[in-house]
Amino acid sequence: MSTDNRTRAPRIGRSLKPFRRPLLWSTLWCVAVALVVVLSLIPVPDLGRLPSGTDKVEHFLTYAALAAGAVQLYPRWRSLLSVGVALVLMGIGLEYAQGALTEYRMMDRADALANTLGVIAGLGTQLTPWRDLLLKLDNR
Repeated sequence: MSTDNRTRAPRIGRSLKPFRRPLLWSTLWCVAVALVVVLSLIPVPDLGRLPSGTDKVEHFLTYAALAAGAVQLYPRWRSLLSVGVALVLMGIGLEYAQGALTEYRMMDRADALANTLGVIAGLGTQLTPWRDLLLKLDNR
């Protein structure tokens, strides 16, 4: 008796790399994304006077880390580009939400640009030998 795709049980994380624990890694990445959303909308503690442009570096590194995390999870460029577009749109949307929904934050186009550049840099890790670091760690 032959089996076709309709009778097989669905495999969790079919678009992910072949992890032993795909649910763990994808959940951690989703938690990181949710944390960025929450931290982008809550009041900022007063840290005193910081050098100009420091927050742009934070935006760049945060979105680079999220995109690099996606590189660790997804093997195909198509998936990575989809995640990249979603992260860029999330960054733009959060900037808009900061200006429209809060009185203690303001929208900043330069932050959205830093987010976008961070996504590009993070996706660029797909072109490095580190792209499968999490997979190697997981399969030990």
